[in-house]
Amino acid sequence: MSGERDRGRRVPEPERCAGPVADAAPEPDADPGGARPYPVPDAAAYLAGRWDVERTVHDLRTGTEGHFRGTAEFRPEGTGDALLHVEEGRLTWDGTVYPASRTLRLRPRPDGTAGVEFADGRPFHDLDLRTGRWTARHPCAEDRYEGSFTAVTADEWRLRWRVGGPAKDQLLRSVYRRRG
Repeated sequence: MSGERDRGRRVPEPERCAGPVADAAPEPDADPGGARPYPVPDAAAYLAGRWDVERTVHDLRTGTEGHFRGTAEFRPEGTGDALLHVEEGRLTWDGTVYPASRTLRLRPRPDGTAGVEFADGRPFHDLDLRTGRWTARHPCAEDRYEGSFTAVTADEWRLRWRVGGPAKDQLLRSVYRRRG
């Protein structure tokens, strides 16, 4: 997440990667958190609004664990169909608390799927929740990000990112709950 730096010290930051979007495909057996899928015919309509976010971040090389708590909002961007995905909160990493934020852009498609971009417009991954589950893959230099998305109910979804390569070996697990 951008903003998760302090005096040159690096903490996990999945959306800083450059490079093209790799393949993305549904994965019927992926089940973050043991949840059953909740089919979502329109990803943008489902995600629109405000969510509470709880995330654990595990650095598998060092054994360090961090926790993020905050909010996510999917809100219209200007006059087009795109939604900005803005997360803000606090990351506790190695005993220190940091302000943390990130911004992504969701571009809805007529079939109910969406393209996800970084804030600067670079492609990140596709998103298809029509079965309630989706697996996205994204290369980042020599590292590889694999994200498993599961819609659990109308008001909860889960995301698991596994990051591996020479620069990172991390597991991030997030739970998003719609705010009342």
